[in-house]
Amino acid sequence: MAYLLDVLFRYAHIVFGVAWIGLLYYFNFVQTEYVKEADDGAKADVMAKLAPRALWWFRWAALFTFLTGLILLWWVSNQQRFNLGIALGALMGTIMMLNVWGIIWPNQKVMIGLAEGDKTVAGPKAALASRTNTLLSLPMLYFMVAQFMDLPQVEARGPQQV
Repeated sequence: MAYLLDVLFRYAHIVFGVAWIGLLYYFNFVQTEYVKEADDGAKADVMAKLAPRALWWFRWAALFTFLTGLILLWWVSNQQRFNLGIALGALMGTIMMLNVWGIIWPNQKVMIGLAEGDKTVAGPKAALASRTNTLLSLPMLYFMVAQFMDLPQVEARGPQQV
């Protein structure tokens, strides 16, 4: 049963993570560039129809990636596979999820008309947090995979013995 749960949570974490990071790259490399060049009608259509739907998937994929990651972090902390790489990857993933829910989503709500606010302020704030997440995504992914490499081990339980 433990093996099945391990596989299910890892699979869920990967699926949610692919959706989250895929949408992160979509927003940063595709939609942002398209909106810069699009005519006003196309921009309005993106903001009214596409962006709200994509942002829904983006924020919930971020949350479920984070939650399944917490479960997996707890799981591996009770085993010998817990190392510095997984700890650093988890820290970066946590920062990224907090950026999504604390900075990107509140400011994007202003941009798509779901909240009141100054779009000239909200847009750059959301963009900076999104670019930060894009930059953190590559080392975060590396460190998540690095748990299976020969990185220094971290003591999972109890005080260090001298």
